[in-house]
Amino acid sequence: MEMSGPGVSRHRRTVKRRRWGRLRQQWNLLGLFEIDQQHEFYSLTCMMKEGLCAAVQNTIDNPLPLSEDDYNLEVTQIHKDFRMETYAGPVFVSLRRSLGMKEKEYQQSLSSEGSYLQFISNSKSKADFFLTNDKQFFLKTQSKREVRFLLSNLRIYMEHLEKYPHSLLVKFLGTCYKTLLVFCVQKYFIVMQSVFYPDDRITARYDIKGCEMSRWTDPAPEGSQIIVVLKDLNFEGQFIQLDQQCPWFLRQVEIDTAFLQTLNVLDYSLLLAHQPLHQDELSQSLSFAQNRRLLPNFKNPLHVIDGPEQRYFIGIIDIFTVYGLKKRLEHLWKSLRHPRQTFSTVSPPAYCHRLCQWVQDHTK
Repeated sequence: MEMSGPGVSRHRRTVKRRRWGRLRQQWNLLGLFEIDQQHEFYSLTCMMKEGLCAAVQNTIDNPLPLSEDDYNLEVTQIHKDFRMETYAGPVFVSLRRSLGMKEKEYQQSLSSEGSYLQFISNSKSKADFFLTNDKQFFLKTQSKREVRFLLSNLRIYMEHLEKYPHSLLVKFLGTCYKTLLVFCVQKYFIVMQSVFYPDDRITARYDIKGCEMSRWTDPAPEGSQIIVVLKDLNFEGQFIQLDQQCPWFLRQVEIDTAFLQTLNVLDYSLLLAHQPLHQDELSQSLSFAQNRRLLPNFKNPLHVIDGPEQRYFIGIIDIFTVYGLKKRLEHLWKSLRHPRQTFSTVSPPAYCHRLCQWVQDHTK
């Protein structure tokens, strides 16, 4: 006979927490792992999949031309255990269309039967990071302030991408939040195109901020499958070797960081990964036409640049940190405590200039 009651329930919760603790110790070493039924985020990600599937279906069933009102549009959909609110849905449909994405394929990726994957990063951010099972799309929890910041700047972000269709800025594909009715908990999250896709042959990953302090990460043991995102100091002595594409790349970094400077933000990162080209890829050359690159023919061309020997995956992410009073005080404190070191918290013009200089010094 199965026992029940408050004591039994507490015992089960304790056992589950201990089991989750042991699993998390193992998974922390892996960086990327599947969210199965034992995972603390299993219920949340199931709701995310259901809500996103319905939200995209709504745009499929109601295709409308983009209007000015769509930037402020909020759509609420009620589900069994939660409700989903989607912001500026038609605007993001327009962006996805400009990237050549088909809504049905996008929906299938977000809501496939396979579990989401969690990525445990060495970032100081308190956000949770998820990947769709096919690794095409990144989902990241955000604060209410960050979501509002993106929405308030969505129009100029879209104008920037329209003017520079091969911008290195991360591509935001949807902004939503859900409210869990049972627990009255709000979770805001955004959907982004994964910079590191496809990642089958990537040999190294870096998060670059152009400074020194706290910018070293211990590499993974040789021969292991551990996914580690390295930092600036790990990249010293290396170069992004692009040959003919070097001038375009340097100029695009300048354009994108200048745009971020107008938003008064800092602390963004240049994500960088590389993999060796196959023999048949070495003979191909990419050319220019009206400042647009002819790109490799696969599903994530925007963040991919081929050099003579390596394929590089490059994107600028984490653009939500505004240089307000808190960051100004942090800059003053770090200046006093670390007078001889370069650190992340500097004014947006200084941050922009420093990252551009890092890219120029490490690209040839």
